[in-house]
Amino acid sequence: MAVGMAAPRAPFACDPEQSRGRLYPEPPSRTRSAFRRDCDRVIHSTAFRRLKHKTQVFVFHEGDHFRTRLTHSLEVAQIARALARQLGLDEDLTETLALAHDLGHPPFGHAGERALDASLKQWGGFDHNAQALRVVTSLERRYPAFDGLNLTWESLEGIVKHNGPLVDRANRPLPKYQDGGVPVAITAYVQNHDLELWSSAGLEAQVAGLADDIAYDAHDIDDGLRAGLFVVDDLREVPAIESIIADIDKDYPGLDDARRGAELVRELISSLIGDVAAEAHRRLRAAAPTSVDAVRALRDPIASFSPAMVEIEETIKAFLYRRMYRHLRVMKIMGDAEKIVADLFGHYLAHPHELPAGWLPQGAAGDEIARGIGDFIAGMTDRFALSEHRRLFDSTPDLR
Repeated sequence: MAVGMAAPRAPFACDPEQSRGRLYPEPPSRTRSAFRRDCDRVIHSTAFRRLKHKTQVFVFHEGDHFRTRLTHSLEVAQIARALARQLGLDEDLTETLALAHDLGHPPFGHAGERALDASLKQWGGFDHNAQALRVVTSLERRYPAFDGLNLTWESLEGIVKHNGPLVDRANRPLPKYQDGGVPVAITAYVQNHDLELWSSAGLEAQVAGLADDIAYDAHDIDDGLRAGLFVVDDLREVPAIESIIADIDKDYPGLDDARRGAELVRELISSLIGDVAAEAHRRLRAAAPTSVDAVRALRDPIASFSPAMVEIEETIKAFLYRRMYRHLRVMKIMGDAEKIVADLFGHYLAHPHELPAGWLPQGAAGDEIARGIGDFIAGMTDRFALSEHRRLFDSTPDLR
């Protein structure tokens, strides 16, 4: 099969004709599969549009060419579909999960998430994956018969479990959740709609999770270079990247740094995608799953980096952590951003009547008020959070 051609639908792929359905039954579309319909609903949601003004690493006013949560999600979708095509998976479901994976992110990226998690600590904390589930099952209010987007079971499963199971078969939280427990938004939802938190997700969700990692690694390098936090030759300390740079310099001697960086990012993406595809094929041959439920029953994921690439990818993340995420310029801005979110939460907690109509149920008290405030702040864009802070407080950090 030629490179880039779609593989036939694999027996272990999710099949929209065999979907477990929607929580609220709807007649099928005459022109779209169930998973294509899910993807279209995500694209047309208000939460998806707001991603264009939510931070990836750099706040929106720092430059027009840095990634936002929206452009990041689009790039994740492109990478995820490339992998799905090679593995014979359902591309529409894969795209749905890639586009939806960051719908729950608050303003200011991970800094906003840290601040909101700390503010909500006594009410169960905050987790952006759990918030994405709330967005698509409750907070989007566009349909007359239900709240949320009424996505298929497979899409909801993938949103919750694209990074793996959350509990074991005895319903005990896995190590990631042992300290704080499974996020309350997820545990509350699955009481009425079981997403089988103990099992692996389908391969489409696994691929979307890996695509997120690939996009982060490559595109954060691109943004870091554009921001001047490091230069191409600084990346030589990552051995795998050093060899890519050497090949670029050999093939294109005298190339300017901007083009060297762009070529490096392209080659890195291709290398990471190729590694995941090869490793997934190897694991598929070993496990020989004959259905999507057989994939869910496996202890280990099918979609994964190879052991050698795991080490390389960890080295890339370590470089970005030192040279980008912990850079003094980035740290100062993110520290100020955390203060903005914490201030907003504290103000609304003291004055819940100032929330717009509809964010709190009538007679809300205690947990309902705190979670409603969390929902409101999580839905904010960077610029709306800044404007609200300026409206409510005498002094607002400039985030520059």
